[in-house]
Amino acid sequence: MTRTVASTATDAGLARTLSAFEPPGADPVDALTRLFDMIRPRRGESAEAAAARYDAFLVRLEAEPERAAQVRHHVLGLLGSRRLVSFFADSGILPATGFFTELGRIVTQRLLPELPDDSEMRAAMRQIFHRRDDWAWLQAMPPELAQRFWRIVGADSAALAPLLNPVLEQMLEALLVVAYRVGGIGVEEEFGRLGADFAGYAPRFRGLTAAAQRFADAFRARMDDAARPFEDEAELLVMVDQCEEVLERARRASMRLGTSLHLTYLMRRTVQSLRRIATLARLLAARFAHDDLAERREAALVGWSDLVRESLRAENQRGSVREHLSKGMALLALRVTDNAARTGEHYVAETREAYFSMWRAAAGAGLIIAAMALLKIFTSKADLPLMGYATLYSLNYGLGFVIIYMLHLTIATKQPAMTAQTIAGYLGGVGQGASLLRKAELDRVVDLIVAVARSQFAAIVGNVMVALPTAIALSLALAQLKGAPLIDIGKAAHLLDDLNPLGWAIPHAAVAGVFLFLSGLISGYFDNKASYARIGERVARLAWLGRLLGHQRAARVGAYVEEHLGGLMGNFLFGCMLGTAGIAGIILGLPIDIRHIAFASANLGYALVAFDFALPWQEILWSALGVALIGLTNLAVSFALALWVALKARGVVFRQKRELLRSLWARFRIAPLSFFVAPHRA
Repeated sequence: MTRTVASTATDAGLARTLSAFEPPGADPVDALTRLFDMIRPRRGESAEAAAARYDAFLVRLEAEPERAAQVRHHVLGLLGSRRLVSFFADSGILPATGFFTELGRIVTQRLLPELPDDSEMRAAMRQIFHRRDDWAWLQAMPPELAQRFWRIVGADSAALAPLLNPVLEQMLEALLVVAYRVGGIGVEEEFGRLGADFAGYAPRFRGLTAAAQRFADAFRARMDDAARPFEDEAELLVMVDQCEEVLERARRASMRLGTSLHLTYLMRRTVQSLRRIATLARLLAARFAHDDLAERREAALVGWSDLVRESLRAENQRGSVREHLSKGMALLALRVTDNAARTGEHYVAETREAYFSMWRAAAGAGLIIAAMALLKIFTSKADLPLMGYATLYSLNYGLGFVIIYMLHLTIATKQPAMTAQTIAGYLGGVGQGASLLRKAELDRVVDLIVAVARSQFAAIVGNVMVALPTAIALSLALAQLKGAPLIDIGKAAHLLDDLNPLGWAIPHAAVAGVFLFLSGLISGYFDNKASYARIGERVARLAWLGRLLGHQRAARVGAYVEEHLGGLMGNFLFGCMLGTAGIAGIILGLPIDIRHIAFASANLGYALVAFDFALPWQEILWSALGVALIGLTNLAVSFALALWVALKARGVVFRQKRELLRSLWARFRIAPLSFFVAPHRA
């Protein structure tokens, strides 16, 4: 009954919508606006409901040629009455103005709306799709529906004929506009920083412009004279491929030499422009194709439909601050995650030797962490202003982490933010967009995840199994020297309360996980900065450093700084974040603090000694569970955030989650120990 009522309502709405197309002189923008207002999902509806209404509209047109002719008349009238060059040349491509200028335009437009240019197709599209979230349901529509719509519009060759050449001419003009923009990229100063190797490839971009001009001249000559031979798009597409190859070389060079936000933005915009050139060239070439004519025309229709779909989405999101900031964050993330991915490779133990090396490095870090936890306890007893506590806590954590890093030791929770980048880098290398892995590739991802899991386990065990007994030994030794307990019962009770799984331990561990994720990005940022700004060479040229150490030693210091700046800054600033979080919570009156598994295990050791090991075994197990959950939360939050950002930065949408989970479960059943211990070499 409900379905019948809904069907009746759809039929009534469809009839009212189609009546708007009946007058030949009706405004096509108004008629199409009413159409998509009818199709658009209502509040609480899914995209499937909109797809059903769209399908009903198309079925009606396919069954009633007169209705189809009315809709065709208005759609073709809209195409013929609006300028299309900017729609084809700009929609879906990052603006040339740059990130911050475009952000200013969007914010200003919110305060004082722009005046639409009614002669532009882009303005008409923004009127028809006037809701800010229209792009979401449009993207959810099956592409076949749009293809059916355009097949109906293009079914009448006689109606299409007067419009065809003017539209093709504007598409051709758009192709030339984009090609000439790309042609000027070789003189960009930012690319000059990539060295002489890239300078040698710059002429390819000018060659692309020349190829586009030849294609346009030949196309126009053929439109004027049907007897003229037509030069197809093959040469132009070859030049597009060559330019994409140069950009890939530039991207790899930027990973080695460093990059900037502007260079990353420029490369992303150029890639979009090259893809638009290829799309327009294929669509135009289909006009005069002779081989497999039906197949080429169908491919052109699909290409046209996809191009319009992409452009509509871009126009609908053009005024979205959120979307613009999201793109900017993706660019920033792409700028730093490649550097973090290279660092992450050092945290993956694939061999037994590397596994035990990881364990030893984590054990060494456990010794220092126990001492850092004790210094934190001593500092908390001092009578200081809040900023004094924040400064000393930050120096304790920051300098301690830097020492751990400089001694090539390992903190377990520093791994996820780095290893997530490595996994994302592999998925990104398989292919941009939707990554569909073959069986062998999926197995390789499983191998990588298993290696990451046992590396995490080795590091955690190394940290905890050394930090806990070291804390107990330090507490006993210092208490013996002092002749009194190192910490009082009240402080010990507070330390145990901090480990309570039902208290604030887990939320505070999540805060630490966010800081761990940020520290990974910070490391990648400063690694990139060191390469791009040639920090090492500049440090080596410091006059006072040369006088103090001599030129050779100064050069070695500069080389060390350039190689390790990311690690040094990431660890130090991570320590500063940990040191100031609790104080910020006090100042703001909010329950903000951090819990870190290695420090939590050390604090458990100090509390056990303070209570003279006279705690009930249930209390000890409860606190140990708290330590374990703190570690799990640290790892899960930092890994999830790092993987999400890395995948977003690379434009990777991984659609085989179930297959991956099944493969991981199968591996766990066959070889569960491989998740915890590295196998012997075959």
